[in-house]
Amino acid sequence: MQSLLLFLAGLAGLILGAELLVRGASKLALSFGISPLVVGLTIVAFGTSSPELAVSVGAVLDGRTDIAIGNVVGSNVLNVLLILGLSALITPLVVDSQLIRQEVPIMLGASLLLLVLALDQRLSAIDGAMLFALMLAYTVFLVRQSRAATKAAADADTAAHPAPGARNGWGDRLPVQIALIVLGLAALVLGSNALVSAAVDFAKALGVSDLVIGLTIIAAGTSMPEVAASLTAALKGQRDIAVGNVIGSNVFNILGCLGLSSLISGAAGLTVPAAVLNFDIWVMLAATLACLPVFLSGRCIARWEGLLFVAYYAAYVTYLILAASQHDALPAYSTVMLGFALPLTMVTLVVAVLRPARSP
Repeated sequence: MQSLLLFLAGLAGLILGAELLVRGASKLALSFGISPLVVGLTIVAFGTSSPELAVSVGAVLDGRTDIAIGNVVGSNVLNVLLILGLSALITPLVVDSQLIRQEVPIMLGASLLLLVLALDQRLSAIDGAMLFALMLAYTVFLVRQSRAATKAAADADTAAHPAPGARNGWGDRLPVQIALIVLGLAALVLGSNALVSAAVDFAKALGVSDLVIGLTIIAAGTSMPEVAASLTAALKGQRDIAVGNVIGSNVFNILGCLGLSSLISGAAGLTVPAAVLNFDIWVMLAATLACLPVFLSGRCIARWEGLLFVAYYAAYVTYLILAASQHDALPAYSTVMLGFALPLTMVTLVVAVLRPARSP
């Protein structure tokens, strides 16, 4: 019972902290003329991913690197399959051309880079420095690109995308914005410590490894701010923020969370578990690759594609549970997924991409 209360308190702290941080940072950023899409890719994405950062860094400081790795990989899988899937079920998501042309390839490149760096089953401090430097460069590039575009077409952009953080009320004051950011960060730190402690207790009580806990319970818990942000954005019709939040969060998780975690891990670096290298990181890569045909099929994530994403996330979690318990059904389940469901899905996605191209 004590562990459950600690887990719930930690989760509440993470969600509250992310909400305060996103509010303060969004208002601060929008005042500098950054577009809603880039706000989704940066401020909202980084703010909602801050629980992953706090948990991963906290886990590394506690010597539990499996949680740090599992948290990032599991969160990225959840972001694409579950969050995009649920958002598309609420309303079909029209995908901005910039996401197809620029952001999805960057997300795919970051995922491939992580795979290459992890081949030796270790992320060194040098690897972390490179990842974090790329994160900073990507952020600066996006902000400069957005400010240039906003300056060139400020009136049209304001009319087409009224900013939720537009100036009105007490939130416009700089001291209030800074206070929201500071309080959000404090809640995130406290919440992450509680969540990691509770998750470790769960793992010991259930005999489940830190890696599986990181890939499932912690990944889901730290992704709750992304879930809330994207679903709320979808309900309000702010589709750029809904999709941009997911893509930006995945890039930040790889470059920022793992980059900083590797940097502070010292000479030993982060050990990448064999299970992650042999399976989970490939699932993350496959989910990222699936975005390309889905986004290209009419530049829209349809409801049936959202349902497909959600179904695959359920299948992934089912596999993790069966594998963790060494269930007798695991071989048959793996055969069905690899031999039937995946090929059928790939054929369906290819047809979906080719159909718009053949239309007059």
